[in-house]
Amino acid sequence: MSLFKARDWWSTILGEKEEFDQGCLCVADVDNSGSGQDKIIVGSYMGYLRIFNPHPVKPGDEVQAEDLLLEVQLREPILQVEVGKFVSGTEGLHLAVLHCRKLCVYAVSGTLGNVEHGNQYQIKLMYEHNLQRTACNMTYGPFGGVKGRDLICIQSMDGMLMLFEQESFAFGRFLPGFLLPGPLAYSSRTDSFITVSSCQQVESYKYQVLAFATDADERQETEQQKLSSGKRLAVDWVLNIGEQALDICVVSFNQGISSVFVLGERNFFCLKDNGQIRFMKKLDYSPSCFIPYCSVQEGTTNTLIGNHNKMLNVYQDVTLKWATQLPDIPVSVKVANFQDLKGVIVTLSDDGHLQCSYLGTDPSIFQAPKVESREINYEEMNAEMKELQKIIREATKTQDILPESEKQRDLTVTAEVSPDLDAESQAIDSEVKAEAVPSVTVKITIQSRVTAQKPSLAVCLQAPLAVTCDQFSFGDLEPDSSETVVVSVFLKGICSPSELEGTCMVSYTIPTELNPEGIPRVAQCGFTLPLRLVCLPAQPSKAANHKLTIDTNKAPVTFLTIFPDFVDPSEGDQANALGFQFLTGSKTTLLASKTSQRYRIQSDQLEDLWLITKELTHRLEEHFKKQNCKDFACTFSGSIPLQEYFELIDRHFELRLNAEKFRELLSERAVQFRAIERRLLTRFKDKTPAPLQHLDTLLEGTFREVIALADAAEENQANMFQAFTKLKSATHLVIMLISLWQKLSTDQVAILEATFLPLAEDTQELGWEETVDAAVSYLLRTCLSKSSKEQALTLSSQLSMPKDTSRLKKNITLFCDRLAKGGRLSLSTDSATQQAAVLPGGCATIPEADVEEGAVIPGSMARASSHGHITKQKSKP
Repeated sequence: MSLFKARDWWSTILGEKEEFDQGCLCVADVDNSGSGQDKIIVGSYMGYLRIFNPHPVKPGDEVQAEDLLLEVQLREPILQVEVGKFVSGTEGLHLAVLHCRKLCVYAVSGTLGNVEHGNQYQIKLMYEHNLQRTACNMTYGPFGGVKGRDLICIQSMDGMLMLFEQESFAFGRFLPGFLLPGPLAYSSRTDSFITVSSCQQVESYKYQVLAFATDADERQETEQQKLSSGKRLAVDWVLNIGEQALDICVVSFNQGISSVFVLGERNFFCLKDNGQIRFMKKLDYSPSCFIPYCSVQEGTTNTLIGNHNKMLNVYQDVTLKWATQLPDIPVSVKVANFQDLKGVIVTLSDDGHLQCSYLGTDPSIFQAPKVESREINYEEMNAEMKELQKIIREATKTQDILPESEKQRDLTVTAEVSPDLDAESQAIDSEVKAEAVPSVTVKITIQSRVTAQKPSLAVCLQAPLAVTCDQFSFGDLEPDSSETVVVSVFLKGICSPSELEGTCMVSYTIPTELNPEGIPRVAQCGFTLPLRLVCLPAQPSKAANHKLTIDTNKAPVTFLTIFPDFVDPSEGDQANALGFQFLTGSKTTLLASKTSQRYRIQSDQLEDLWLITKELTHRLEEHFKKQNCKDFACTFSGSIPLQEYFELIDRHFELRLNAEKFRELLSERAVQFRAIERRLLTRFKDKTPAPLQHLDTLLEGTFREVIALADAAEENQANMFQAFTKLKSATHLVIMLISLWQKLSTDQVAILEATFLPLAEDTQELGWEETVDAAVSYLLRTCLSKSSKEQALTLSSQLSMPKDTSRLKKNITLFCDRLAKGGRLSLSTDSATQQAAVLPGGCATIPEADVEEGAVIPGSMARASSHGHITKQKSKP
């Protein structure tokens, strides 16, 4: 039994699918029984009015039939219920019920029953007021200092205060500067109304000022009417609290002190009568309701504050005295007296959970029974131990991470890419300057085997690719149900993408017995987009700056077989050259040798070779897999284009340096702009006029410089994004060429990708250059190290933007050199010891100085020719 949990004294659920709010709960001796015992009055938005008199036999009992004194449907939503002296000629308590367009006052009375069914209660309508405006809330009190009766003030949705002197309407006044209604309370000590406006200010209006102000119905007034009919409505005091208020309560537990309590969205305020702050408390949670009540310590006030974490906190002024857990989020809280039990906490949730609880705990009277002593049976213990050990051995044999029940996923997501492009392009806001930007349809299906709560789908694509809609939300999925969405993917940016792949991710929750709110789960799948999405068939080009040759161990396959979507069927099997025109303007040519088993890819841009090379190898593998050919392999024996790759790195790093310069210049100009503004403000505030001394001209010039620098920084950012996309494409190409050259396994290729492609996006705080440099340095120090001396070197634990790229280029060159000499990629701890056995004994490592000078690495790198082409060199045996 938890000490910090509200003890349930009495509770019930009100109706089915009814809604309740802050003003729907009230506790008072509404039937004027004179016993001092409160009744609970609850009204709902469905129009039901209920009155309860809880008296459980023992705490925690279920609600009895006789606990419900009265239940009646009033056919109109009940906004608020209050109990007061609302009928003239009597000081008895009556019930006021506020509807949207009506105010009703009832008398609640009980009749003694002659049979075992108990007493009978009924309500009688004393009077009602039909409202001309839609009501929001109300307050009551002895307005104007009247004795023995309460008046009612209703706030409408358009900011009018309507005052009723019991059976008659008194007057109405509009609040100045009104936008949205806020909470409303009445202070009898100052005879004023207190509310919180949309300006996030606590405002107080005197009743006398309201009474003598201009009538709300007089819109067109002449100067004579203003003088004769009253004065304008003026506020008594104003306090800016800087947030919207949830509720206001005015309490006065002694004659000398009256306090105004305001519950904000993040703070709790206690104000004096004149609007000065007595104290305030910053809350670290989102409150939902509150109620101040009398404290046992003189000069202090206790407050109950409920929050959206299902907690009820007890404060003595600003000190937290107690915190208790509730079963629901309370929207209203009251303190009542029942059956000689004073201080019962009454809470109401928005879905109708009404609970009467108290704090603390009950003494436990349970005593554990004595365990009978018995002799130990060692044979049974040995048999049980063997059985348990058998279960443990069987459990450790299975290598599955998931248990048997989760081998089939509870929810699966599949993505099906249309084999054809859309007949009518769905591209929107594309920056590509082509005549028609194609799009392709992707059909995504979510299949659920169990109940999945709040599933949401996200379609992830790397820029410059875009999708028509990337976020979807669904209702709860029933078992064996499915949802299907259709999206279109297109090229939005003005550069070719580095990948033609996307991911669909579905996040959802699965409820369990121990966790009804659900356990979060994620399901995902990938899909590959067609090459026709970013390029079109074109005439092959003979001349190109960059060329690559891919060797295979099988006879060349005609392009009509592996590229049917790019070859004209009329050319038949004779086509040995194929052109690809990218939407961004560049062109790539693919050539097949007639006499050897080679394919050549050539283009004017290094990065444009990647997508065509990847597509070629992928389609060749798929073609020979269909023919059940298992020994097909692609190899690369040319030179890795490191020099051209380094040019792309330098271009990207140069733009990063420019971005840093623009940031510094913008910071300087912004400081200068603010300094000029301060001087101008000082001149304008000076009572003695003084010349501006061209400060206005200087301000305008600085402003223009700030705008020009911002435009230049934005343009540089766009160029840097394009450069990073090109760098990723070239990096993919280099990784593929290294893997084909060294015949790396899948795990080793994964290490390469993690080393050279660690970031999906490039930022100034963490850039590609320093991240890759750290990763390559780690591999050179571990699995590719030459000796234990290199392993002892410590790397910097902090990544920062380098001054230049010379160290990075040297490390990449050394990395390829180590691979050329037999080094193997591995993340195991004993890789360095294995390295000595892998390296051939007669090979000496090329000094780093020689590598920097551009020495040719056999089988891996070659110098670029004077024409910019990559020269081929046969690997030495």
